[in-house]
Amino acid sequence: MSGYALPIKRLIKEFSRLPGIGEKTAARLATHVLRADAEDARRLAESILDVKRKIHFCTLCFNLAEGDLCEICADAGRNREVICVVEEPDSLIALEESGGYSGVYHVLHGALAPLEGIGPEQLRIRELLERIDRHAVSEVIVATNPSVAGETTALLISKLLKERGVTVTRIALGVPMGGDLKYTDRMTLAKCLEFRRGV
Repeated sequence: MSGYALPIKRLIKEFSRLPGIGEKTAARLATHVLRADAEDARRLAESILDVKRKIHFCTLCFNLAEGDLCEICADAGRNREVICVVEEPDSLIALEESGGYSGVYHVLHGALAPLEGIGPEQLRIRELLERIDRHAVSEVIVATNPSVAGETTALLISKLLKERGVTVTRIALGVPMGGDLKYTDRMTLAKCLEFRRGV
């Protein structure tokens, strides 16, 4: 990063801390911000601060929300007897955009990865079990990513829920192994939900 003034170096460093952003992309983003007019830069900075101030986790499903409940949990028209468990909010959004699901969700905020220090305690599994104990649930769809961590998480959840007598299904594997739900097209996601299988 030699040749850049200190404020630009700092901006490049901050951009490069974002997932999937390397130093070259961070430098391009910083150059874009530098070339943008002051109003565009102010709007960008304000939108970042606004998200940090106003967005938190839904108290029921742990999706991102502006109020106590996210839009999905607040929707009285959703089928609350079916819960779809996902790893991250972006997977929830991808499934929602498929248009093939009318139940509610539960966001784990990760998947089991013991080597990275992520065990059941770091995920929202306890809250899922408490939620099922409090409310009548007929089915839990496990829609974790088809990766080693996602499959391990799915197995743990299915074991814990079968002990409670809850029907557990797994999304169909139209999603490639090692893939990520957020990058899967809507039709494939809709079919994954439609042709889910028992676990």
